[in-house]
Amino acid sequence: MADLEGNLAAKDFGLDRPQQMEGFHIKGASQLDFGMRHRLSRIFGADGRTVMLAFDHGYFQGPTSGLERVDLNIAPLAPYADALMATRGIIRSVIPASCDNALVVRASGGPSILNDLSDERIAMDITDAVRMDATAVAVQVFIGSDHETQSIHNLTQLVDAGLGAGIPVLGVTAVGRDMVRDARYLGLATRIIAELGAQLVKTYYCEDFAQVTAACPVPIIMAGGKKLPVLDALEMARRAVDEGAAGVDMGRNIFQRQDPHAMLQAVRSVVHDEWSPEKATELYRDLSHGAED
Repeated sequence: MADLEGNLAAKDFGLDRPQQMEGFHIKGASQLDFGMRHRLSRIFGADGRTVMLAFDHGYFQGPTSGLERVDLNIAPLAPYADALMATRGIIRSVIPASCDNALVVRASGGPSILNDLSDERIAMDITDAVRMDATAVAVQVFIGSDHETQSIHNLTQLVDAGLGAGIPVLGVTAVGRDMVRDARYLGLATRIIAELGAQLVKTYYCEDFAQVTAACPVPIIMAGGKKLPVLDALEMARRAVDEGAAGVDMGRNIFQRQDPHAMLQAVRSVVHDEWSPEKATELYRDLSHGAED
């Protein structure tokens, strides 16, 4: 347990030497089966990056502000996103089947906000993911919680099932009220998720984020988290991709805006087009006709 004794400063993350991808443009995926790589290529563009729109919040907290009517507020945003992260219930009920986005389907759940959120179980069979043409399935992982082992078991069960079906698993780091969102904790959580077989990981941005991404052998997608001012959200996205993230998965920072269409396009400009946060903020203002939220 040397890491618990203050030896972090002695580590070499090789920040000047990116992990080699051996002929495939997605980190850590060169040795996966064709079907798995084909699905990952639908999530990540040729630049190895993705803009994912998350609106699966209702699976534990009901009709979140901005998600009261997904058919009205979210479905029209699909053309501006590379991937949609949602529950199978919402996808089947309100997302048009003509939508050609990659679908990342929430596959864990159980407790609501009225109970202990970490006490999740697998909530979807992989055969249903196949029926839905899911591009990936997502599972929450609660490192450091009372139900850590159960959530790890959820992950490994889905990884096994996903390997059999050619469907990647997105491991999502869940940070409870008592967890510190720093590089030490997020580095621990993301590495565990990758070591146990997830083909991609979603986590929060933090100081020394480059260490977190460097130590994770599969793509890390930055979680947007709570709503921030437009410039702050775009700066966070820019820093994340500059420090090794393979893209962003934003929800509240998009659908709780005055103009979600404009914000999603601004995020795309930062992630895919290398725009500065300041230039992307001006794009948001222009497209939204002067919104300042």
